[in-house]
Amino acid sequence: MTRMIFINLPVSDLARSTRFYEAIGCTRNAQFSNDEASSMVWSDQIFFHLLTRDYFATFTSKQIPDAQATCQVLLCISQDSREAVDGMVAAAVAAGGKADPREPMDLDFMYNRALEDPDGHVFELVWMNPDAAPAE
Repeated sequence: MTRMIFINLPVSDLARSTRFYEAIGCTRNAQFSNDEASSMVWSDQIFFHLLTRDYFATFTSKQIPDAQATCQVLLCISQDSREAVDGMVAAAVAAGGKADPREPMDLDFMYNRALEDPDGHVFELVWMNPDAAPAE
């Protein structure tokens, strides 16, 4: 069986978040979506499950932090080129996200930028040319 990853994120406005994730390249899977959740398909192996904060709370007894004020995880997504990194950041900004919550990183063999979704979840976008990486 192919390994898959399902990233569950609490969101404050499900419709807004669904539009945002569609704008950055995801497709909504109606079969696993309803008024409490949107299943957003990034690839055959990567899915973002956007859950209303109340619904998200049914899966944990822990406090749900406000991603605008705290950071628990940084999600890194590879891209095919530098231009793809910049294009995804531009699409995120156009859909209500925030570009570059920290300085972009350009190491020639690796190009990395970050973005925040409307709820403050941070995504690292990276393009890397392993053939150009420094030797150990």
